[in-house]
Amino acid sequence: MTAIRTAVILAAGMGTRLKGFTVDQPKGFLQIDGKSLIVRSINNLVNHGITNIVIGTGYFHEHFDQLRTMHAGISTFRNEDFATTGSMYTLYVLRELVTEPFLLLESDLLYDPMALDYLLLDMADDLILASGPTQSGDEVFIQYSSDGYLQNMSKDKSVLQHISGELVGISKLSLPALDNMVAYAEPFYKQGSLKMNYEDAMVGASTHYNFGVKLVDDLVWCEIDDEQHLQRALRQVYPKILGKSTHTDKRIR
Repeated sequence: MTAIRTAVILAAGMGTRLKGFTVDQPKGFLQIDGKSLIVRSINNLVNHGITNIVIGTGYFHEHFDQLRTMHAGISTFRNEDFATTGSMYTLYVLRELVTEPFLLLESDLLYDPMALDYLLLDMADDLILASGPTQSGDEVFIQYSSDGYLQNMSKDKSVLQHISGELVGISKLSLPALDNMVAYAEPFYKQGSLKMNYEDAMVGASTHYNFGVKLVDDLVWCEIDDEQHLQRALRQVYPKILGKSTHTDKRIR
């Protein structure tokens, strides 16, 4: 098992579904109990031995640039075309900054820090974190094989043969995995189709590359894409995270 020291946070999106909350800031700066989602995630990563954090920015990138004073290992890279591209394009344009295995995270997550342990302590090189049903209303459903490898992901249940879990938005990836995702995406980019999300590139590359899936049924987490998600985070998810942090032993690493 290779020690992971790098993380990439995809944070270029405009957060249009949050409207009033993102008029003058990216959605990663939504605050829960006085601390933003992005700062919480950075703290979780640093506490788990991550020393190099690359943030892929776009919308109001200046907010993320200021975080570089928070920790010496933080760097930012702006996707200049953030308004017309998907999350995979942000990963694509910053890919040369990734020189070793890494964690890939979305910027709008609130999660139990133990989520990182599930990936970092697993022997697999390439692993997508999945949870049991959340009933959040905007789930990305995962279908994986009997031996635990990704087959498909979609918000549309009808295109899946079965539902194995839900995408959390945190993955552990090797450089070959990144190369395969890039190789899948590049032909689309050459044709001018830039809206691909990183999970679509994973599915496309999975036809010839194995992405494992780590299912944690009772994982406490949420993504915040709209006001309903924000209220769920405040009323349900954050209290559970506080409860777990109060009653669990010291983190493994």
